[in-house]
Amino acid sequence: MPQSVVRPAVPLLALIIAGCVIAAIGNGIRTSFGLFTLPLSADLGLSREGWGMAMAIQNLAWGIAQPFAGAFADRVGTGRTIALGAAVYALGLLLMVVSPNASIMALTAGVITGVGIAICSFSVVMAAFGRAVPMEKRSLIFGVATAASSFGQFAFAPITQGFINAFGWQSALIYLAMALLLIIPLSYALRGRSENTTGQADLPFMQALARAWGYGSYRLLVIGFFVCGFHLAFINVHMPAYLVQCGLSPEVGSWTIAVIGLFNIVGSLLSGYLGGRLPKQILLATIYFLRAVAIGLFLLIPVSEVTAYAFAAAMGLLWLSTVPLTAGLVAMFFGARYMGMLYGVAFFSHQLGSFTGVWLGGFVYDLTGSYSLVWYLGIMLGLGSAALHLPINERTAPNFALKPA
Repeated sequence: MPQSVVRPAVPLLALIIAGCVIAAIGNGIRTSFGLFTLPLSADLGLSREGWGMAMAIQNLAWGIAQPFAGAFADRVGTGRTIALGAAVYALGLLLMVVSPNASIMALTAGVITGVGIAICSFSVVMAAFGRAVPMEKRSLIFGVATAASSFGQFAFAPITQGFINAFGWQSALIYLAMALLLIIPLSYALRGRSENTTGQADLPFMQALARAWGYGSYRLLVIGFFVCGFHLAFINVHMPAYLVQCGLSPEVGSWTIAVIGLFNIVGSLLSGYLGGRLPKQILLATIYFLRAVAIGLFLLIPVSEVTAYAFAAAMGLLWLSTVPLTAGLVAMFFGARYMGMLYGVAFFSHQLGSFTGVWLGGFVYDLTGSYSLVWYLGIMLGLGSAALHLPINERTAPNFALKPA
C-alpha cells in the first residue's frame, strides 16, 4: 500500500523539537501524580483505593478519548487538537486543588484531566510525526518522541516533589497547570492534518476500525498492549508509597520515578533504532519477558535504596520502549492516514490495563495491607504478553482501506 508523507507546514526539525517538548511537558506532569498519593490522601482523608480510583478513572478516560482525539487530529489538524487538550489538562489540575472528596476528585483528577491528557498526548504528537516522516525513519523518530516524554518524567519528578515539600500539594498543582499552558504556543508548529494516499479510501471511523480489527496481528498487538499499561500505571502511582511502606523516604520514591524516566530515554532511543533493523514483534516479546524477570528479582531481593534505584533503571530501559515499536507496527499495518485513530484504539487497550493496575493496586493494599499480589500478577501478565507478540506478522495489512477497483 502506498505510504503518505505530507510536507509539514514548518521545517521538519522545528516540528520534531516542538513535538518533543510538548511530549516532555505532558508526560512529565502526568507521571508525577504518584508523588501526590501520600500528602493528598492524608490531607483529604482519602483511602488508598479512593485516590487510586481517581487515577484509574483518569487512565480509563484517557484511553476512551484517545481514539477520538486521534481521529479528530487526523481530520482537523494536530496543532488545534493539542492546544485544546493542554487547556483541558490544565483545567483538570486546577480543579483538583478545590476537590474536597473522592467523588469530586474522580471527576477532576479522573475524567477532566484524563480527557485533557488524551487530546494533547504524545500519541497525537506521534501521529504528526508519522505523516511527516518517511516510513523507514518512523521507528527512530517515534523513539525520539518517546525519549523526550521520558526526559519530562525525569525532570518533573524531583521538581514536583520540591514544589510539594516547599509549597504544599495544592500550590504544586497550580504551578504544574501553568507549565501546561506552555504547550499552546508550541502546538502551532504541529499544525496540519493527514491526507489520503492515491487510491486510498476515506473510511468512516467504525468502518476503518472494523477492517483493522479483522487483521489478526493488530488484534494481538492491541491485546498485548494492555499489559504495558498495567505495569506502567501500577508502578508509577503506587511505587512511591510502596517504598515508604518498605521504610524508605518519600524522596527516594520521587527519585525512583526520575530514574525510570532517565533510563527510559536510553531505552526508547534504542528501541526506536532497533525497530528499524530487527522484527518489532520479537523486540516487543523480549521487552515484556524482561519486565517479568525484573519484577521477579525485585521481589526476591530485600528492598533498599540501591535495589529501588536498580529496579528503576531496569524498568526504565523497558518502560516506554514498547511505544515506538507498537506505533511502528500500526503505521506499517495501515499507513499514516489512520495512524492517529488506530494507534488510539491500541492505546485504549493500554489504558484499560492502566485502569486495572492503578485500581487493583489500591484495592489490594486496602484489603491486605500489601501490594504483593499485584506484583505477582504483573509477572504473569508480562510472560503472557511476551507469548502473544511472537505470532505477529510484520507486514502491511492486505487491502486495508483501498478503494474497490
